[in-house]
Amino acid sequence: MEPAEITEDGLLLRPWRASDADAVHRACQDPDIQRWTTVPRPYLPEHAHGFVTDVSASAWSHGTGAPFAVCDAGTGELLGSCGLVTIDRAHDTGEIGYWTAPWARGRGVTVRATRAVARWAFETVKLRRLIWQAEIGNHASRLVALRAGFRVEGELRLAQPVAGGRSEGWIGSLLPGEVPAPGEPGPAGPGTLAARRAAVFGRPQPVLFATAGETELRLRPMEERDLDAVVATCRDTETVRWTTVPHPYQPADAEWYLDHCRAAWARGTSACFVLADVDDSYAGSIDLRLSPADPLLADVGFMTAPHARGRGYLPAALAALTAWGVTTLGLARIEWRANVGNTASRRVAEKAGFTFEGTARNALQHRGDRTDAWVGALLAEDLVAPAPEPSGAEPPAAAS
Repeated sequence: MEPAEITEDGLLLRPWRASDADAVHRACQDPDIQRWTTVPRPYLPEHAHGFVTDVSASAWSHGTGAPFAVCDAGTGELLGSCGLVTIDRAHDTGEIGYWTAPWARGRGVTVRATRAVARWAFETVKLRRLIWQAEIGNHASRLVALRAGFRVEGELRLAQPVAGGRSEGWIGSLLPGEVPAPGEPGPAGPGTLAARRAAVFGRPQPVLFATAGETELRLRPMEERDLDAVVATCRDTETVRWTTVPHPYQPADAEWYLDHCRAAWARGTSACFVLADVDDSYAGSIDLRLSPADPLLADVGFMTAPHARGRGYLPAALAALTAWGVTTLGLARIEWRANVGNTASRRVAEKAGFTFEGTARNALQHRGDRTDAWVGALLAEDLVAPAPEPSGAEPPAAAS
């Protein structure tokens, strides 16, 4: 396949040159590129030189790939890499890959480049489908793919293990006619819910703060040092009675839960926090789980360590978490459910601002049986207090 050039939307995509080696070496020192791509680590000057000469030339000459240097169309400055990392002529499909140089981020470079390569792949190379893959947790890459028109369709186990990373990957596809035109915002554009969530879950899990009386509490990610306390809490008779934790609860169950919490944050599907007391010791767990069917809906689950009960910790923590869910994740409704009779859970929810809405029959599965559930919810507007009237002011007259 003959090397090609593409000029579109302010970018020049061209074959790599030997003179690009220094810029490639500099870009690939970036921690994010080393974390999320398969570039060698450490990335040495000889790696960069080999990529821009032998590797890229071989891909073009053998028709196995189409690697492009992404440059500013006006200045020629190198901005990133984008191209087809594989081409399968037996099925007329290709896989797209990209990275953005640190100095070029925040300008939509890779979205524009990906759209340009996709259009070229369909119109010139006559491919019928493009594939995108990324390690789960790489929300920046996922957001680029969405903005370029890809549909994220699922996950692959052991897709392409990366040292120090997760072994599961996202996969998506793009078909002819689905590429947004140059200049179109496309799906998941700036300001959309998808972009907002990517910015949250693409960073380390935050620490939230709550106050119960005069006690300041922290909501932080779970750590290995919490596992013994989790086991003790999940063996408590009240926890067993009202929750669905495994029984009898084993250390392996706590280890699974820790891994689940970390994986859920990487996927952007749930935020699992430890409620930590003034000594930063485990006092409970609280989860905010996003609905897979409704992006504006979530539900909460929580449990309190026996020694921390009756201190007002959970209502304060739940209020802090739901406020974060509304203001940061853009949730419109957060639901709470508990087995009928779990008055302690109901008190926590109502003190945190949830409104009790009724009883759902046979709504929960509990240790082999279907049980009725109390249902409550907190809405986004519940957190918006009306602005106080100026002192001494009269209310405005009604319009006639």
